[in-house]
Amino acid sequence: TSPPKSDEQKMIERGMESCTFKSLLACVGGFVLGGAFGIFTAGIDTNVGIDPKHPLRTPTAREVLKDMGQREMSYAKNFAIVGAMFSCTECIIESHRGKSDWQNAVYSGCVTGGAIGFRAGLKAGVLGCRGFAAFSAAIEYYLR
Repeated sequence: TSPPKSDEQKMIERGMESCTFKSLLACVGGFVLGGAFGIFTAGIDTNVGIDPKHPLRTPTAREVLKDMGQREMSYAKNFAIVGAMFSCTECIIESHRGKSDWQNAVYSGCVTGGAIGFRAGLKAGVLGCRGFAAFSAAIEYYLR
């Protein structure tokens, strides 16, 4: 048997299980992962640093690093937003349903994908919902 938990331990557990903490953690994780992905894609792109007005001019190291940094930040912000949206909606759905199962991820994927796609119109929103829900289902199947 374990000793009873102190009030501090209970407070920390509640904080770590809150939707706010989970969303913040997913946001930070998405930012880091997106930044790494942005650096990777910039590193393999042969057009990084090239000026479209002067395509034959060799870019300087400063121009290449600037382009890589811009791509890194773009990916980092996008991944952070998607991670936070998905985690927050999944947590809210889980709290509302009172169950922790694969369906929460699928519903959350639909909401997240739909919200992202809806900016381009209704059809894109529906396709985004379906695509992100299917991807979430596949990930849940693989992880469980």
